[in-house]
Amino acid sequence: MFKKLSVKTGFTETELKVLFFLLGIFLAGFIYVRFIKAGSVTPYKEFDYSKEENQLIKSWQDDSLDEASISSQTDSVKKRVLELNDKPYELSAKKEIQEKSINLNTATKEELMYIKGIGAKTAENIITFRDMNGKFTNLNDLMKVKGIGTVKYQKFSKYLYLK
Repeated sequence: MFKKLSVKTGFTETELKVLFFLLGIFLAGFIYVRFIKAGSVTPYKEFDYSKEENQLIKSWQDDSLDEASISSQTDSVKKRVLELNDKPYELSAKKEIQEKSINLNTATKEELMYIKGIGAKTAENIITFRDMNGKFTNLNDLMKVKGIGTVKYQKFSKYLYLK
């Protein structure tokens, strides 16, 4: 049968076998999707979570929590889920600052945190050191602050000046 078809069509016997195999698979898939699976398609369901949220709030109220604390807790959970923070945008993203633009002896924690490489803890350590030992007389005195080494000092000293 394949020899006669190969002579008439110009395909080899192997090509015809592969062609018939693919047509058979295609036909079987079409019959399955069209007639067998067609009745078992489940429609998309949208779920309303408001009932569960109300039950959660009621359970919090049963635990003698006032409405303000419930609201703050739900806001806290939403912020954690959405990965939001309470910091203003300017503090979360370092501003571009110019060299020698921040006075080390008068800078606030927020001003120090504008400098790339100085976080909240390092800024607090600088201010604590300044309060305990008086004004800085030399920028190299920064290396006496806990958490600041030579490498870190070299990264941000260009943004500071003394007055």
